[in-house]
Amino acid sequence: MDLIYQKQIQVTEEHIDRNNHVNNVQYVHWVEEIAGEHWEKVKEKTEYPEDIWMLVDHHIQYKKQVYLGDVITVKTYPKAPEGIRQPRKVEFYCHDQLVVDSSTLWVLVDSKTQKIKRLESDWLDKLL
Repeated sequence: MDLIYQKQIQVTEEHIDRNNHVNNVQYVHWVEEIAGEHWEKVKEKTEYPEDIWMLVDHHIQYKKQVYLGDVITVKTYPKAPEGIRQPRKVEFYCHDQLVVDSSTLWVLVDSKTQKIKRLESDWLDKLL
C-alpha cells in the first residue's frame, strides 16, 4: 500500500465563491473525495475490501487563498490508528506552499453488520 496518495486539481469556476477564491466548503468536499479515492486504490490489498470508512471528526485550517486557474496538489496519508479511530491528513498545496491543512478521524464500518470495526494498531504496517 502506498501510504501517500496525491493528485492535482485545476481550479475552475465551479470551485470559486463570491469572494473570487476557492470556496471553503469545496475543500471539505475534496477531503472526502481524495480519502475515498485512496481507499479505492488500496482496499483490495487489505482484509477489509467490502467495508466502508465514515468520517467522525474533521479539523481544517485555511492558510492562503487559491484562485481561478490555479493548480492545487492534494496529498493524503493515514497516520497511526488511535483505538477505533483512523487519523488521516489531507494537505493542499499551491505554488509549493501549504494552503489548506486538514486532519480527520475515520472509523471503519462493517458493510454487513453496520458496526464499527476495531483495527489492529499495526494494520498499516502490514501493507507496506
